[in-house]
Amino acid sequence: MSSQLERQKRPSLKDIELKKAATGIKGLDEVTKGGLPRGRPTLLCGSAGSGKTLIAMEFVFRGARDFDEPGLFVAFEETSEELAANVAPLGFDVGELVAQKKLVLDYIYIEPNEYEETGEYDLEGLFVRLGCLIDSVGAKRVAIDTLEALFGGFSNQAILRAEIRRLFRWLKQRDVTAIITAERGPEGALTRHGLEEYVSDAVIVLDHRVTEQVATRRLRVVKYRGTRHGTNEYPFLIDQTGVSVLPITSLGLEHQVSSERISTGVPRLDEMLCGGYYKGSSTLISGTAGTGKSSLAAHFADSCCSRGERCLYFAFEESVRQIVRNMKSVGLDLQKWLDQGLLQIHASRPSFSGLEMHLLTIHSLIEEAQPAVVVLDPITNLMAVGDQVEVSAMLTRLIDFLKGREISALFTSLTRGGENTESTDVGISSLMDTWLIINYLENRGERTRTLQVLKSRGTAHSNQVREFLVTGEGVQLLDVYLGQGAGLTGSARASQEAKEKSDALLRQQEIERRKRDLERKRATLQAKIAELQAAFEADEEEIRSLLEEGQLRQAAEQNHRIRKSASRKSKEP
Repeated sequence: MSSQLERQKRPSLKDIELKKAATGIKGLDEVTKGGLPRGRPTLLCGSAGSGKTLIAMEFVFRGARDFDEPGLFVAFEETSEELAANVAPLGFDVGELVAQKKLVLDYIYIEPNEYEETGEYDLEGLFVRLGCLIDSVGAKRVAIDTLEALFGGFSNQAILRAEIRRLFRWLKQRDVTAIITAERGPEGALTRHGLEEYVSDAVIVLDHRVTEQVATRRLRVVKYRGTRHGTNEYPFLIDQTGVSVLPITSLGLEHQVSSERISTGVPRLDEMLCGGYYKGSSTLISGTAGTGKSSLAAHFADSCCSRGERCLYFAFEESVRQIVRNMKSVGLDLQKWLDQGLLQIHASRPSFSGLEMHLLTIHSLIEEAQPAVVVLDPITNLMAVGDQVEVSAMLTRLIDFLKGREISALFTSLTRGGENTESTDVGISSLMDTWLIINYLENRGERTRTLQVLKSRGTAHSNQVREFLVTGEGVQLLDVYLGQGAGLTGSARASQEAKEKSDALLRQQEIERRKRDLERKRATLQAKIAELQAAFEADEEEIRSLLEEGQLRQAAEQNHRIRKSASRKSKEP
């Protein structure tokens, strides 16, 4: 009976599940599966310029503003005024929260050269100060930046270790969710003192890495007691809205799908795809240089804006003005959509930043613009800042992100002459729902474009290879033309068409001549028929006259016989 009561009082796994405090930082809550451990300290370590102070500040700022959890930020290296000025460009109005008594900024001046280490050293004075500041606003979140400034002037490692333990323990006893920043140690060590990571319930390492002259900030959760968390390295971006962390792992294959069709911008291509692309699908257009990939992409963007929807266009080869000018040559006025805000063109060289930074930038711009269509032209240029595996992984995450938002995406890919056109340098063709291939055909001293639908998942589509023209009125697709047992394009097609028109004209002229001959023969025949008819009628009239004459003669003879007979009878006695 007692054991049964004990089992009933024993908390369930759900009841003892670690509680978390959402950071409000984009992507970090996803990586940590909900946020930082509530009521426990988290160690945030990294080298200079890795973003420690900013993440700590955003944690307490968003807690006070968005989650009604007042915060305290204690700095040992920057004054309160300097902190407020540094984060103001990111949209963090620290002064307003301070005035509302939701946030406290405190600067503690410590200069190692101005004091001597003597006697017993402890943090009791700091605890008293922190306690007063926490009580002044009822702080639930605390950030301490940094440990090195607090302990940097002391050489007694035993005292340091003891006081570091006391600091972390004291924060736990106050039941505050805390972030403590620390500098990275030498030769790859997490921290300089080598103890902080052991007494912390969670440890997050920041890294500012430069690879082939391209710098990327990365974040990794090294330790998180009592809960599962992402263990990979995650790039993060510091922009005008704060920190954005992007998980490397894919978002999965649980996105919604739509049966709605959207136009490609080219009516004949819509016919080939039985109505256009599926909404929310991904399309790849590949081909050699100059085949018209960008023109097709611009038609798709123009079609999107014509429906009153937003389009985000990422260009990796041409500037915005150059794209607008070039597309005028094919009858597209993209400037009007730019002026109306329906089209945004983000032009940059791939070498401007690393792959992960490009991905984070794309995410950020999509979050801001909320487009219905996204175009990347061309994705093969990303190979300049990463190998095929890295580019493929980056684009895979991007495709999953777009599909999760039901955003229709179009990618162009450059293939080099002589290569297998049914492959791509970045190796993502298998991820695409629709794949269009544009080729050049060389014949009789000229090159003509052809387009074919290599695949289009979930829909019937044309299997024809159609001639592809880029004209002043836009892209045009011609019907398949067969001549001499093969498909003809360009001047060969024009020559064959001219020959067939000439042959048709000659046949028509021959038919007209024969019709005239037939009419003459018909007239001659009708004249002969009339002549014979007249002769026949004359003969018929002559015969009729002879018959009538014979009938009259016979009647007369009959009358004569009758009279003669009557005369003989009258003479008899």
